[in-house]
Amino acid sequence: MSEPREPRPALGTPGEPAAWRRAREGAEVALARRDWADMRWSFLYQDDTVYAAAEPKPDAVAAAARRMRSGPMPPVQGPVLKPPVWTWEVPLYFWTGGIAAGAGFVALACDLAGDRRSARTARAVALAAAAPSPLLLIADLGRPERFLNMLRIVKPRSPMNLGAWALVTYSALGTAAVGADLLGRGRAARALGAANAVVGGYLGSYTGVLLASTAVPLWARSRLLLGPIFVATATATGAAATRLALVARGLPEGHPTRQALGNVETGAMLAETLLAQLNRRRLGRLADGLGEGRAGLLIRCAETAVAAGLGLRLVRARLGPRAHHVASVLYLAAGLAFRYAWVEAGKASARDDEAVARTARGEGAEGGRLAAALARRAESRWRRPAGERRLAGAYAEAVRRVSLTLGTRTSRAGPYRG
Repeated sequence: MSEPREPRPALGTPGEPAAWRRAREGAEVALARRDWADMRWSFLYQDDTVYAAAEPKPDAVAAAARRMRSGPMPPVQGPVLKPPVWTWEVPLYFWTGGIAAGAGFVALACDLAGDRRSARTARAVALAAAAPSPLLLIADLGRPERFLNMLRIVKPRSPMNLGAWALVTYSALGTAAVGADLLGRGRAARALGAANAVVGGYLGSYTGVLLASTAVPLWARSRLLLGPIFVATATATGAAATRLALVARGLPEGHPTRQALGNVETGAMLAETLLAQLNRRRLGRLADGLGEGRAGLLIRCAETAVAAGLGLRLVRARLGPRAHHVASVLYLAAGLAFRYAWVEAGKASARDDEAVARTARGEGAEGGRLAAALARRAESRWRRPAGERRLAGAYAEAVRRVSLTLGTRTSRAGPYRG
C-alpha cells in the first residue's frame, strides 16, 4: 500500500507568490535577452533549431508508449485532469449553432424542391440562430479580442480553430444570402445558401468532434458517435425551428414543406436517440456519468421531451396541428437539454481519475484508437513551406496588434474564464 501523498508545497503557499529577491540589485537574469529574443532558439517558435532537427529513431515513440501502457496500472493519485471550466454560454452556443446549421440544410432542401418562399424563411432562421453565437463565445472567453485572436491562424488539426472560422464564414454567407433575398436577387441568394449549407455541415458537427478530441474520458471514448449525434440533434432542432417560423408566417396546413419538415425533425430526433443509446452501450462504466447528477437529470428531461413529442406526432390527427407545434417546441427543448447534459457529464468524467488514467494508457477500444492517433501525430514530420510560414506569420502579427489594441481599450473587462 502506497503512502499518502504529501499535499503541502515545497515552497510558498498555494495561490500566493513565493518569496524572491535578486542576488544583486540591478543585475540581469543570466542568459536572458530583451524583448523575448532568447526565445528564438525554441522549437516553439521556429523549425531550424536543435530541438526541431532532432528526430527520434524509427518506431521509438510508439515503443515508448507501449512500454508505458504495459503491465498493471499503479494506484492513481489525482487530480489528474482539470475539469472544463465552460459556463452556460458554451452549451447554449452548441444549441444555437446546431439550429443554424440545421436551418441551412432546410434552406438548401427547399431550394432544390422549388419552394422559394420557405427557403427564404429558412435562411432567415439560420441567420437569426447564428447571430448570438459569436456573442456567446466572446462572453465565455471574457474579452472580445480573445475571439479575434482565435482567427490569427488556420490549424486544420484543431476543431476549435476551424470551428471559429466556420462560424465567421457561416455568419458572413448567411448575412449575404438574406441580404440578397431582401434585394430580390434570388439566384445569388440560392448560390450563397448552398455554400452556407456546406459550411453548416461542419458547423453542426465540429462541436461533437471538439469534445471527442479532448482527454476527458467520456468525450474521448465517444469519438466515433459524438459527431453524428450532434449532427442529428442539429438537424432536428433546425427543422423544428424552421417549421415553427413557417407556421408563424402563414404557411397553410397540409403544405408539403410543413409535412416534410415534420418528418425530418421526428426522424432526426429518433436517430439521435438511437445513436445515444448505442453510444452508452459502448461506453460501459463511463456511461454512468450520463445517468447521475445534474447530467442525468438533464438527460431524463430530454428523453421525456422526445418521447412526449413522438407521442404527440402519433395522435396529431386527433388533436389537430397544435399538437405538432408543441412537439416541435419539445424537440427544441430536448436538443438544448442534451447539449447541457453532455457538457455537465464531461465535467464529472474529468474528475474520475482512474478513467482518465485508463484512457491515457489506451485501454478500451476507443482509448486504443486515441493513443494510436496521438502516436501518429507525434511521429509526423510534415512541415509547412517557408513561404506559407512567412505569410501566416505576417497575418498573425497583424491580428496580434489589433487584438492588443482592443485589449488595451477593454482592460476593465472581466477575467479570462477558459
